[in-house]
Amino acid sequence: MPKLKTKSGVKKRFKITATGKVKHGVAGKRHRLTHHNAKYIRTNRGTSVLSDDNVKTIKKWAPYGLD
Repeated sequence: MPKLKTKSGVKKRFKITATGKVKHGVAGKRHRLTHHNAKYIRTNRGTSVLSDDNVKTIKKWAPYGLD
């Protein structure tokens, strides 16, 4: 069987933790931040963990894991 390719967008946007959870950056933090209040910016700081339904899709797109 040929090797499966990893989707290049997944390589750039996600990381898999040691326990198998998938981390991602939070959306809405790049530009036009003057329209968001301070609470929105503060709560969306850093990364967050994907829900289990979305993890199945991401792991299918990254068949050999992400480094």
